[in-house]
Amino acid sequence: MKKIILMSVVISAGIFGLSPYAFAEHVKSLRGDLALEEDSVAPTLKHYQKDEEPIERDYLQQPPLIPHKINEYRVTIKHNKCLSCHSWSNYKARGATKISQTHFESRDGAIMSNVSPRRYFCSQCHVPQVKAKELIANDFEPVDSMRH
Repeated sequence: MKKIILMSVVISAGIFGLSPYAFAEHVKSLRGDLALEEDSVAPTLKHYQKDEEPIERDYLQQPPLIPHKINEYRVTIKHNKCLSCHSWSNYKARGATKISQTHFESRDGAIMSNVSPRRYFCSQCHVPQVKAKELIANDFEPVDSMRH
């Protein structure tokens, strides 16, 4: 019975011109009326800070910000460019911050010998800091415990 009702609604919508494509004409993209073209120019990248000291955190449990550009870093299931500097075996030689022990824990709290799959894709939590104009006014203040 439900199939018959569903089919009749779909057929009625087609007859009266209520296809999903009719609604799509009113959808606007954030780029306005500009069409996507194969030869379109990619936006210029922001000016990332050069390798610098770690950036201070603004709130408790904030993942550290990345003080360098990562736009050409490759992180796949088989390869993680971040670990070439930040792994426990490489961080001293590269002068980098080593990844936290928490990145070696499973979701159940078991300690693992390698980086946990849920912590392997670094840019899910860690983002590079850019020197850019604020998009909106911001009066954020760090929590008292983060102040010096």
